[in-house]
Amino acid sequence: MFATDFVHLHVHSEYSLLDGCCRIGQLVDKAYNNGQKAVAVTDHGVMYGAVEFYKKAIKKGIKPIIGCEVYVAPRKRTDKLKGPDSEYTHLVLLCKNNTGYQNLIKMVSLSFTEGFYNKPRIDKELLEKYHDGLIASSACLAGEIPKALLKGDMEAAASSALYFKELFGKDNFYLELQDHGLAEQKRINPFLIKLSKQLDIPLIATNDAHYINKEDRLMHKVLLCIQTGTKITEKLPLEFKTDEFYLKSTEEMAELFKDVPEAISNTAKIAEMCNVSFEFGKIKLPYFDTGDEDHFEFFKRKCFEGMYRIYGQNPEKQVTDRLNYELSVINKMGYTDYYLIVWDFVNFAKTHDIPVGPGRGSGAGSLAAYCIGITGIDPLRYDLLFERFLNPERVSMPDFDIDFCYVKRQKVIDYVINKYGSDRVAQIVTFGTMAARAAVRDVGRVMDIPYALCDKTAKLIPQAIGMTINKALSSSRELKELYDNDERIKELIDMAIKLEGMPRHASTHAAGVVISDKPVSEYVPLSLNDGAVVTQYTMTALEELGLLKMDFLGLRNLTVIDDTEKFIRKFKPDFNIEAIPMNDKATLEMMGEGQTDGVFQFESEGMKNVLRKFKPESIEDLIAIISLYRPGPMDSIPRYIHNRHNPQDVKYDTPLLEPILKVTYGCIVYQEQVMQIFRSLAGYSLGRADIVRRAMAKKKHEVMQKERKAFIYGEKDESGNVVCEGAVNRGVSEETAKKIFDEMSAFSSYAFNKSHAAAYAVVSYRTAYLKVHYKKEYFASLLTSVLDSAGKISLYTGECKRLGIKVLTPSVNESLESFTPCDEGIRFGLCAVKNLGNAVIDKIISERKENGPYKSMYDLILRNSSREFNRRALESLIKSGALDGLEKNRRTMLYNADKVLGIVEEQRRYRGTDQLDLFGFEEQKPEPELEEVEELDKLKLLSMEKEVSGLYLSGHPLDGCKSFIKKGNYVSLGDINLRKYPDGQRIRAVAVIDGIKVRELKNGNIMMTAVCEDKSGRTDVTAFSSVYNKYKSFLSDNSVIIISGKISEREDRDPEILLDGVSPLPDGAMNFTSGGKNILKGLYLKVKNTDCEEMKAVKDILMKNRGNEDVYIYCTETGKKLKAPESLKFDGSEAAIKELEFLLGKECVKKV
Repeated sequence: MFATDFVHLHVHSEYSLLDGCCRIGQLVDKAYNNGQKAVAVTDHGVMYGAVEFYKKAIKKGIKPIIGCEVYVAPRKRTDKLKGPDSEYTHLVLLCKNNTGYQNLIKMVSLSFTEGFYNKPRIDKELLEKYHDGLIASSACLAGEIPKALLKGDMEAAASSALYFKELFGKDNFYLELQDHGLAEQKRINPFLIKLSKQLDIPLIATNDAHYINKEDRLMHKVLLCIQTGTKITEKLPLEFKTDEFYLKSTEEMAELFKDVPEAISNTAKIAEMCNVSFEFGKIKLPYFDTGDEDHFEFFKRKCFEGMYRIYGQNPEKQVTDRLNYELSVINKMGYTDYYLIVWDFVNFAKTHDIPVGPGRGSGAGSLAAYCIGITGIDPLRYDLLFERFLNPERVSMPDFDIDFCYVKRQKVIDYVINKYGSDRVAQIVTFGTMAARAAVRDVGRVMDIPYALCDKTAKLIPQAIGMTINKALSSSRELKELYDNDERIKELIDMAIKLEGMPRHASTHAAGVVISDKPVSEYVPLSLNDGAVVTQYTMTALEELGLLKMDFLGLRNLTVIDDTEKFIRKFKPDFNIEAIPMNDKATLEMMGEGQTDGVFQFESEGMKNVLRKFKPESIEDLIAIISLYRPGPMDSIPRYIHNRHNPQDVKYDTPLLEPILKVTYGCIVYQEQVMQIFRSLAGYSLGRADIVRRAMAKKKHEVMQKERKAFIYGEKDESGNVVCEGAVNRGVSEETAKKIFDEMSAFSSYAFNKSHAAAYAVVSYRTAYLKVHYKKEYFASLLTSVLDSAGKISLYTGECKRLGIKVLTPSVNESLESFTPCDEGIRFGLCAVKNLGNAVIDKIISERKENGPYKSMYDLILRNSSREFNRRALESLIKSGALDGLEKNRRTMLYNADKVLGIVEEQRRYRGTDQLDLFGFEEQKPEPELEEVEELDKLKLLSMEKEVSGLYLSGHPLDGCKSFIKKGNYVSLGDINLRKYPDGQRIRAVAVIDGIKVRELKNGNIMMTAVCEDKSGRTDVTAFSSVYNKYKSFLSDNSVIIISGKISEREDRDPEILLDGVSPLPDGAMNFTSGGKNILKGLYLKVKNTDCEEMKAVKDILMKNRGNEDVYIYCTETGKKLKAPESLKFDGSEAAIKELEFLLGKECVKKV
């Protein structure tokens, strides 16, 4: 580099989340176009983008300088008191060499794990320990030295400068000059220059770049508004007062600092000193201990033991040949320990009652994995290819993803942590990005565009994989017209395009875990997400650095299958899910009928429709359906179904395709088929075929053009040796070869991994088999697994009803902790009841088992008396119905609860005094008599069940208005959740409303949110000021109402309803029946409210005609239905009814 060169050493990329907006690719391109030979990235407190930046810079021929603008605590990093520790200063650190990189990632890691307090903070103790190999500069106005100068404290500034100079060394600490036209900078820059001369500390010029071009200032401001939740018109908490924070050219920087040219040249000097290199591709597996036995020999022995166990002592030659081939590839490529590490934790799970899935992803295609016990499906049976997982020509690391029981998954992770060390295992970061629709909504809110217009615009962007705003403008005519004709929308979309795809927040990968041979912080920086230690590099970057990444996935259905097995083994001890017949006729018929609620992977309406048309007859059919039912290949489903039912119409372009495509009726469905076509038709190795398949999927045109020629005509190496014969040389016509290659190219991005589909089809089939043959056991397990989802509980209890299985309320004399099958059906578990806790539940069950059923409420309280078994617990049990049958009714038990609890408490205190009667025996107290009261009405009982369990247990509030709903042609909320109605569709529904929340928005308007529920599902509803104010008298928790509104679709959530109307049910709509007879008999009266003059007269009439009939009052003003008190019960007098009709009007009086 030359003395006149300039290098940006203080730059914030998109990974300074919602602050920096220099996209790394654009940053490198801009530096290149500026003629700048190097550039640094110094994100705030993090190094998220270091690997991506390094690779893109090297590719462009730009020298990457790895750095970070760290936050420095005012005292120790472990001090976290509000006030003295709320302030922090900035310091820019750049890596001179790999030692500096190691020290920087160590400090950045500790800033999160030890120093996090509002921001990730280091301290001077860490700087003194880890400063080797680093260059530091004094940072922006938030740096320690600039802050002191702004306060006018030259002495403190000088002291700090000398401290850093002595710490880092003369040529490794610099004073930063910045000039964005800010008054504060102009004030302190002369003092920085003075300090430089006095203390012999060199200067550098930086621009603290937060965006690429000057005109990007507005984009940056929008980004800051998204971060702070403000609008563009409001004053920002984080204010960048000028438009100078961009990646300036060398000429601009030289002109800006022409009086201190050394500040420019010193940047190039620093760039010369910085030389960090990343090591890619070298695998860093943790050590696996096999004792004195050679690792490969140990692995080989385990594989052969498994092979003999599965295939017998004399397996077919193809089995031994395939296993030996796989072992040779695994050994040659250095993945023996990889297999052993995975086998070890899978084996731990299997030997500790932790269900493990049969496989996931391409790893299910490995016979070695099947034999050693990592996977559970036979790759030979399903024609799965090992080369799709691992082959000598593959450069990237293979990847075993393992499904575990979602309840016990953490036990496997804990085992790995304990085995390899907590510092050698970490979870992995992932980034939420601003997708197309989300970007439009975020920008629209910031720019104060009306919600309805913004929402409409966002919804015009199709929901499809890989969709971008630019693609949407090309494909959606309505969006393009809006863009062309509305200046506000054009401005909105243009800005959204600029921000689309930027990382919005960091979170933790749901399943990813990295395991290394050394502490993870020696390889990558760490951070904290919700208390979990995670890597700052993504899964892709970790793999490129050679670290072992594993996915420990939690699959609920494995838990359901395992729990079902345990129930079945109580009456069928030898039952084994892995031994069930895989061609069970009843199971496949059930799936062919589309009755697949509760069946893994096949619950959607779309899947059900495909099953009904397809009529699967084998597991292969299920594998194909799972593979085809996705965007893209879904278009092939009609052809596939036609060929399936009309095999005479299946045509092959060449006979060579028949053995490959026969299983899928002439259609290319799987990635493995693409690979087999390359091998069979053109003579490719499967390894090369997999590489070409990947290139096709990623649309790498240069690779595809080269391979198209090789596929058709063959290829020779430089020595004239045949690399692949080519289809033409194997008897395929040139025209046919071209057609086949082009079809593969078009479909390869949609072709599915058969190994993954096969593994999941097996899990799906097992759930279907259990549903058909062990209904109660399966649904008891399934209901337990979805206890936190009222919608799923509703769906599956409805399916139980269809199958003739009763779902019974909780019972202290019958229930266990979870749902359990019983002779009468399925019994709710006590865990469904709030306010109990495990100790109370365990005690109720163990006491019942030991001393027999509970005979009364008093008996229950007496035998379970403890601090935990308090009034709240008892009340919850009563309200849930768990004590039904012990006393006359729930209301009686609630009425007497305090009395009985008091008696038991008194008896307990008495026993504690050790007072015995004269004969040495404890006096037996008689059981207290309960004061009986009449039961509450059905709606109130259901409301209480919902209160204590979140569910309606003994029925549903809408049970009483089935005929009304049917006649009125109202929609079901379940259909709304299944997206049967498009966005904007007007609907009417009868529902119970619950969870009402009202809040005031920033603009002063009111917004109400709530949940509406019917027997098919639950849907969120929203109402704004005008609608809420008009109908709020009808909106109260647990009220049954008629709602009307529009469907509102959002890509990031389930559909909801925007309310525009609410009305109460008309008279007679609600009719709870039992055995065909009305159980809510009585006198029904309609009045304005309970305080009106007419109501006073009503009370006088009823007091004069007291009897035993219930009276129900409907208040037209509030929409509430009330049961009159006992004192107003009616004697049925006809004269009194006529008097009431005269008072209220005949239509307002009804006797049932």
